[in-house]
Amino acid sequence: MSWLMFTLTSSRQWPSVFTKLTRCSLSSDSRTGKMAADWLSPSEREQFLLELKATGWVEVDERDALYKELHFKTFNQAFGFMCRVALQAEKMDHHPEWFNVYNKVQITLSTHDCGGLSKKDIRLAKFIDKVALSL
Repeated sequence: MSWLMFTLTSSRQWPSVFTKLTRCSLSSDSRTGKMAADWLSPSEREQFLLELKATGWVEVDERDALYKELHFKTFNQAFGFMCRVALQAEKMDHHPEWFNVYNKVQITLSTHDCGGLSKKDIRLAKFIDKVALSL
């Protein structure tokens, strides 16, 4: 019988903003070989965050990510919403972290390759808002 062993570390060092930008802008898509130019400039970040905060998105403490909680009338409505978002996420090759219980969907967006927010997160957040408004 094999056992899994996990080691917890208490002091995780998060990369600086410069390191995040560099890692994202220098990473490439393994399927296409294209450079990922999806990092946000400081001015773009400020503008997009203002727009998204106005629609209910919040920045996550201790992590460079966006979070939103949505409530629907029924489980079917919540699940239908998730299916529409899942199809778009698959097209974008950019998948949300999410959690669903009955009519509630909690979503966190962050680009792991960049170590934080990117243009992909902004595009997916705007799509999520559009779908939520249509239900």
